[in-house]
Amino acid sequence: MKLYAINAGHFKLDGGAMFGVVPKSIWNKLNTADDNNMCSWALRCLLIQDGKRLILVDNGMGDKQDAKFFSHYYLHGNDTLQKSLAKYGFGVEDITDMVLTHLHFDHCGGSIKYSEDRSKLEPVFKNATYHCNAKHWQWATHPNMREKASFLKENIMPIQESGQLQFFDAGTEFIPGLSFEEVNGHTEAMMLPIIKQGDKTLAYMADLIPSAGHIPLPYVMGYDMRPLETLKEKEIILNKAVDNNWTLFFEHDPVTECVSLERTEKGVRKKDSFLLSELGF
Repeated sequence: MKLYAINAGHFKLDGGAMFGVVPKSIWNKLNTADDNNMCSWALRCLLIQDGKRLILVDNGMGDKQDAKFFSHYYLHGNDTLQKSLAKYGFGVEDITDMVLTHLHFDHCGGSIKYSEDRSKLEPVFKNATYHCNAKHWQWATHPNMREKASFLKENIMPIQESGQLQFFDAGTEFIPGLSFEEVNGHTEAMMLPIIKQGDKTLAYMADLIPSAGHIPLPYVMGYDMRPLETLKEKEIILNKAVDNNWTLFFEHDPVTECVSLERTEKGVRKKDSFLLSELGF
């Protein structure tokens, strides 16, 4: 099994929304905001090569939305999903499995594109099976009013219409060494991939802990549907991670890809930072 960090670009979100009840005087030291209170965040995906299978976890926000959409989220930088795959000799046609941790636009928007004549929407990964948790699919396709803006029909429904959609649950061992933890604070049934290889374990944090700055328990995003549940889930995952020497992989940290953890008098905290390529996966 070989792992690659795939950067699908950067975008901006309001710093206060990203750090919830944490005061700006604290979080601004972790990710400095611009004059509009916006911070830059990564769209970092994970590519897993296992024999003939090429499994991509999440795919960023894509580029099919209109100018008004991007005026809110400011997709920026030179990285794209396609460029990052090409860096390792792969293309979107090589992906055999597209695993979606959840269906918020910044995690699944790269699933779907317009056809060349822009007459229809079609899958980006034509040779892949798209994998999503069934409970989460139901939640995303019948969204509550608070979360509705994060679930865009044009990102979601064409997946089902393509016939390439397959459901899985947290009990699934996708391939030997790849399993999932289900968490429900950020959104219903978000799936966290856990990759074990020899004595090493990598935990893909998705939006449970979107960046290294979100490791302290009270640092919970304002976007979360059930913030108190997120707090409990973070405590469980962080203790499990430190007890079992897991490395955390961050989807949205603009700088840090991976960290090890340690217990301190303030709770579980970052020990060391790494690039995924330095970890020997």
